[in-house]
Amino acid sequence: MPKIFEYLGILVFFYSNEHEPIHVHGKYEKLENKAEFYIVDGKIVEIRIKSVKGRKPLTKNKLKDFEDFLEIYSEKIAQKLIDYFVLHKEVEFEKITTKVK
Repeated sequence: MPKIFEYLGILVFFYSNEHEPIHVHGKYEKLENKAEFYIVDGKIVEIRIKSVKGRKPLTKNKLKDFEDFLEIYSEKIAQKLIDYFVLHKEVEFEKITTKVK
């Protein structure tokens, strides 16, 4: 389970045996959502936040933080997914402790 970011206590990660559509998980304590990335011609055209089966969703405030983070860091997240799954590189964990918006 590569952890790629921590943002205001929200752990952003993916599983090493993931499935399509490409996505990352955002977990805060026992709460969790996932963000699916839809890419057309190499560009992220949409990010959909979804619930995770068997998990309680992020609170309204934490969900907003997750959405704000995804808006700013989506390209960097996509690059880390490419590095890991396509290029088979290690991905670096980054901790961000200040609001992005």
